[in-house]
Amino acid sequence: MRIHRNNWILIFGLLSVFGFSQEDQQLKDTLVKEKKLSLNVDIVNRYLWRGQCWGGDYAAVQPTIEYEIIPKLTLGFWATTNFKKEYFYPDGETYYKGYQEIDFYVSYQINDFLQFQLWNYYWPSVSKVEGVSNKFFDFGPASSQTIDAMLCFDFSEGYRYPFNAVISTFIGGNDYRYDENNNPKRNYTTYLELGYTFNLFENSPCKQLHTISLAPAIGAVLNNESEYYSFADYDKPSLVNLSFKATKEFDLSNGISMPVSLNYIHNAASANTDFFGKNFLVVGISFGY
Repeated sequence: MRIHRNNWILIFGLLSVFGFSQEDQQLKDTLVKEKKLSLNVDIVNRYLWRGQCWGGDYAAVQPTIEYEIIPKLTLGFWATTNFKKEYFYPDGETYYKGYQEIDFYVSYQINDFLQFQLWNYYWPSVSKVEGVSNKFFDFGPASSQTIDAMLCFDFSEGYRYPFNAVISTFIGGNDYRYDENNNPKRNYTTYLELGYTFNLFENSPCKQLHTISLAPAIGAVLNNESEYYSFADYDKPSLVNLSFKATKEFDLSNGISMPVSLNYIHNAASANTDFFGKNFLVVGISFGY
């Protein structure tokens, strides 16, 4: 049986398309596997960290850059600014609204559920403040830096109970308490947080609901004698971060995702919360690649 010339052309065309499709898919798979650089930008209506409101009720932009040096070892950069020029300093009388922070961190994935992180928090004031040092390599009592060592547990993927937890202890920087002679002594302020992730709609017939997650969390400062957590109890453990966060993730294709979140936070400390109050609503939108 003879095959017509046009049929040969059609067969070769189909084989070529199939071959190129395979090559394209292999290229995409290679790019995903070899991707070492991750970029993310968050836009939030206010900056809230562990129940602490920094920068007042002003929108903030928060970029993140991560680079995987070797498998399991990652370097990162994170920053936040509300683009206000005045310094934010809650002294009970003045309220300056500017705030900026620049953080550097390294993370190491110990196993599939445990990660160690070391952060350097650096928040130089946007204008000169008496008694506060903006020098980058200053880690003394008057500095604007803190070193935070963290263990992060995450059972949200592949485990029956999707718990997550954080143990955070300051090991350097301006985390000092003072004795009766006003001598500084490192406090090692420690913060604990426990959370849970609900994916209630992952089996829903509506695919748009699959990427919605609900995440309650509870966070407490154990020893705040250094008064590092400004909006918390100073003389006893306090629940500063009771939160409930809802997130919906949108896939914009080409490796770009856009999570949208709504987070309610209640600071249950019994003292030092009058300046901003106890209840906050944080709305955020992210762009990640």
